[in-house]
Amino acid sequence: MNALVIIGATLVCGSTGFVVWILFAYDKKGLNAVRANLTRGFESTGVQGRRNLGVLYQIGKRLTPEGYVKKLDRLLALAGRPATMPLNRLLAAKPTLALLGALLAFVIIRANPTSTMFLLGMFMVALGYFIPDLLLYSKGQERQQAMQLELANTLDQMLISVEAGLGFEAAMARAGTNGKGPLAEELVRTLQDMQVGRSRRESYLALAERTSIPELKSFVKAIVQADSYGIALSGVLRTQAKVMRVKRRQRAEEKAMKLPVKVLFPLLFFIFPVLFIAILGPAAINTLNTFSSQ
Repeated sequence: MNALVIIGATLVCGSTGFVVWILFAYDKKGLNAVRANLTRGFESTGVQGRRNLGVLYQIGKRLTPEGYVKKLDRLLALAGRPATMPLNRLLAAKPTLALLGALLAFVIIRANPTSTMFLLGMFMVALGYFIPDLLLYSKGQERQQAMQLELANTLDQMLISVEAGLGFEAAMARAGTNGKGPLAEELVRTLQDMQVGRSRRESYLALAERTSIPELKSFVKAIVQADSYGIALSGVLRTQAKVMRVKRRQRAEEKAMKLPVKVLFPLLFFIFPVLFIAILGPAAINTLNTFSSQ
């Protein structure tokens, strides 16, 4: 009995001491550092940003429908999600600019209270509310056009790397590291998605969702299908690079054929009248002088 009591008391004291040691002797500084590192990006762009924006973010979120918020998020994805303009800051900027437009419209209408000025004030309020969307759309279009111009050269570079003996991901990493521009950034982001545990298929499809370029979408679909069926990616990459070169030449020919049509209207409304005045003006003046002298 004495031995059993001693063993039981030892076990109880040992387990109690172990629990107390776990509760009070763990590394609090290390745990806090880990938590800070894990929540650093979310805190800076999420909760902390919403706290700083405050009432403006809440007003913008209530005034903007849920479907339009998704559209704005899509525009941000096409624009590369600039760090200076996250979604919450964009929603806060819309009512702010609309309020500034309303103040300016109030000043204009008070100075000249006419129906034309009232319509101009309404236009200024609407323009202030939608001007962040227009700027974001313009930036997204410029970024997509830059990616479209870089696509053929990037695929050629990846094809050379694959034919030299590198794997497809290694060729993509070389093209993303050596390249400059939005397409190289998207390739690096795709590789980062794979490194954090995302599957290759999901990473490629996410790359296609972040762009509006039909050529890049078709390339991603071809790569996904080749990866699913076990087809050699070198042949697919060679075919896609050839197709991209042909499409680039076709786009250049299309722009060259559209150029005369684009030049026609400035030619008719701005150049021809000046030529007519310069050529026929002196003759008309001489004719008027001749008839007036008679």
